[in-house]
Amino acid sequence: MRPKLKILSDALVDQIIAEAIELVRDPGVRVHNADALALLDGAGATIDRDAQVAHIPEPLVRRALETAPHEFDLYTLDGQPAVHYGGDAVHFDPGSAALTILDSKTQEQRTPLTADFVRLVKLVEMLPQIDAQSTSMICGDVTPEIGDLYRLYLALNYIRKPIVTGAFRKDTWWTMREMLAAAAGGAEALAARPIAVFDVCPSPPLLWSDLTCQNLIDCARSGIPAELVSMPLAGATSPVTLAAAVIQHAAECLSGVTIGQLARPGSKIVWGGSPAAFDMREGTTPMGDVGTWMIDCAYAQVGKALGLPTHAYLGMSDAKVVDAQCGLESAGGAILAALAGVNMVSGAGMMDFESCQSLEKLVIDSEIIGMAKRLIRGIEPRDEPIALTLIRKLGHRAEYLAEPHTVKWFAKELYIPSDVIDRGSLDAWTAKGRRTAFDRASDRVEQLVAKYQKPAIDPALAAELRSIATAAGRKFGMDALPALPEVGKATE
Repeated sequence: MRPKLKILSDALVDQIIAEAIELVRDPGVRVHNADALALLDGAGATIDRDAQVAHIPEPLVRRALETAPHEFDLYTLDGQPAVHYGGDAVHFDPGSAALTILDSKTQEQRTPLTADFVRLVKLVEMLPQIDAQSTSMICGDVTPEIGDLYRLYLALNYIRKPIVTGAFRKDTWWTMREMLAAAAGGAEALAARPIAVFDVCPSPPLLWSDLTCQNLIDCARSGIPAELVSMPLAGATSPVTLAAAVIQHAAECLSGVTIGQLARPGSKIVWGGSPAAFDMREGTTPMGDVGTWMIDCAYAQVGKALGLPTHAYLGMSDAKVVDAQCGLESAGGAILAALAGVNMVSGAGMMDFESCQSLEKLVIDSEIIGMAKRLIRGIEPRDEPIALTLIRKLGHRAEYLAEPHTVKWFAKELYIPSDVIDRGSLDAWTAKGRRTAFDRASDRVEQLVAKYQKPAIDPALAAELRSIATAAGRKFGMDALPALPEVGKATE
């Protein structure tokens, strides 16, 4: 029996869906994108052109839900299915678009550079608990206009795991698609076996900007999965009650599902988000707050009730250093996400309100994730009878350590952590230098990055990726990209 968390009654789920459907009709959804307004208008929505508001009727929403896929896979760059979006499958990736990195030596935040991004990518490839990559940080050594596509360019040179990403502009989305198609073996191959999913974010309350709406439409028409990231802030940009915030989230996501399915019926779309329970004292958006966790788990339950794949930003902390608060908040979110059966959980390694990445936190979070995955596998009987024969055999002798039954099952039954988790005696810990969890995590970062082996990449593909990214940079006055670590400076 798999342990599961349901935070809403079935009746409340039904009411949330019913009220959300009413909201997309009245007051409707602001849509600042001409293409989307035309799609909605042609499908029967009432459009207020002056206010750029679409009033979407329930039958239109229901038709979109009927054509949206219930499940799909993301593939590795080797063409193997690696991440399943659907049902109660649970996967984890680092969160995207951090503005800073926690420096391993100074434990101070600073602007990430190319070498930092590549180092994190290598680490993610080496962590078995992390299922997908992300375009995790915005590099400060390239012009901001190509910050989104440059992250993807770097990732495609060093990874095999699938990618969670996103575009900051309408034009750079197409450059990112071009790179993904090159890596996948063409646009048709990319659509058939997607290696990436794009985050697309409505703005609370009930608004689609021109940029994010166009990204959503372009994903749909290109056969690339889109991950809706609705972000209501309870008490600030949405009602303060948690159920009401979930209703607003549902309305924003329903509008996104509708626009995506109108662009191309059957397009892959994910019911996701990054909401928060607004902190009235500090004016901040805490991702480690229990209210935030509850909104996430509730909206995931709503998404499952609608038969859609799910995503959430959980497993993060608002702490500024890797400390007890960091562990508390990260563990709570990750474990609840696993119990709720969220298909993709983004945020491992992230701290300071989703703005900072830490490699040390990432390896600690990986241990949390390993424990969470073990938890949702549940308890199995293994033998029949379960214990009677074995315990009668040994009787009152405490000799299970040498018993073949133990050798057979211990690795499957128990989660065995890395040395990041200290389980030695006080004397053993002292003999090893009284090192903290952060110290041990730093050691593991070094060990794993040192063991990383760069996957073979066709020189022609590497040159094509470099050419695509360099051409994009030149449009914004950047004549050359930084040299790739351990590759050397490519010919421009």
